[in-house]
Amino acid sequence: MTLDDPLVARIRGEYREMPGLRLSLAQACRLWQIDATTCLAVLDELVAEHYLHRTHDGAYAAFPTTHARFAKATLSDSRTTAPRSRHRA
Repeated sequence: MTLDDPLVARIRGEYREMPGLRLSLAQACRLWQIDATTCLAVLDELVAEHYLHRTHDGAYAAFPTTHARFAKATLSDSRTTAPRSRHRA
């Protein structure tokens, strides 16, 4: 496996799209439908590049990032919006 391998990119993308994702080796194999040897090789590569880390219970998780941006919703106060114009029939 290389860092530009499509499978590595796919797994990296899954962790990026789902912050907080924690998977055991067995769960990762089922999710990505790959054998344990291949899955372990990819996960170990991502650990080696410090993209993932192993938790105390053996799960694979991404390191927290400060680059994550979350959408912010704002509600307008109806008292500050312009009045609607009324159409005469």
